Amino acid sequence: MTARHASPLEALLVDDKFDGSVYPGEPMSRHTTYRIGGPARFYVQVDSVRALVSLVEACGQTGTPWVVLGRGSNLLVADAGFSGVAVSLGRDFRASRFDAQANRFCAGAGVLLSSVVQDAFHRSLAGLEFAVGTPGTLGGALRMNAGSRDEWLGARVASVTTYSPGHGLVRRAGAEVAWGYRTSSFAADEVLVECELAVEPADPFFIRGKMEASLARRRKTQPLNEPSCGSVFKNPEGASAGALIEQAGLKGARHGGAQISEVHANFIVNKGGATAQDVCALMELAQTKVFEAHGVELSPEVRFLGFA
Repeated sequence: MTARHASPLEALLVDDKFDGSVYPGEPMSRHTTYRIGGPARFYVQVDSVRALVSLVEACGQTGTPWVVLGRGSNLLVADAGFSGVAVSLGRDFRASRFDAQANRFCAGAGVLLSSVVQDAFHRSLAGLEFAVGTPGTLGGALRMNAGSRDEWLGARVASVTTYSPGHGLVRRAGAEVAWGYRTSSFAADEVLVECELAVEPADPFFIRGKMEASLARRRKTQPLNEPSCGSVFKNPEGASAGALIEQAGLKGARHGGAQISEVHANFIVNKGGATAQDVCALMELAQTKVFEAHGVELSPEVRFLGFA
């Protein structure tokens, strides 16, 4: 039974017919690779497009902020948490299939990028080797155009389907999206639903070699065994953010439970009990020192949630 004065959002979230799971006051530290973050007002896993649409509409009616999350691999949540609704894409968004005639994967935005990469490898299909070891979901990887300066996910997108308030579901070709270094042209309120990724047959030994080389490079140059958000700053044009921070003498610098990694200076790691404030303090320090030393303004790659 719904309370007489419940808001449209509250009424939806207690409706037995709602196709999803609701977690009030859920600590966001459980849903980020940083293991940092206070509670969200609601953490909601939607298991169908219908549930997603209903939830977003209810948030709009009540003026409640909302955000769709992947695995939280590129996210820093404030210590005070998030006063809105954190949305996770569940069941129907986690399906993936391969179209052998078109040589394309059709995958939901909630699918782990790593699982698509491995599926391609087992089928001897090339084009996604650069993404091996990349954490997070396909939706998050598409929004930030995951990859390097030489290879990126957007180049493999044949089509993408999104949902946004006022526009509904829209399917467009990958070429209609503007892809840039760590950026895409998706609107802030545009939810990625699914996409088609183009691949091509190749020698399995060639694919394995590229993947093993990429993984070896990651293990050697990145602190993969400590909680982090990956690269904190975007690489400036023609330069390396990590190298600039290291040259400023900040490798190993600590603030509370956070540390600028001794392995790669563009990673800030959680050494235990780190807060979002600790991470922000080190980010500000790096930006200040790099600008003083090189005149370069470092731009954050990590996304922020719950900050004023």
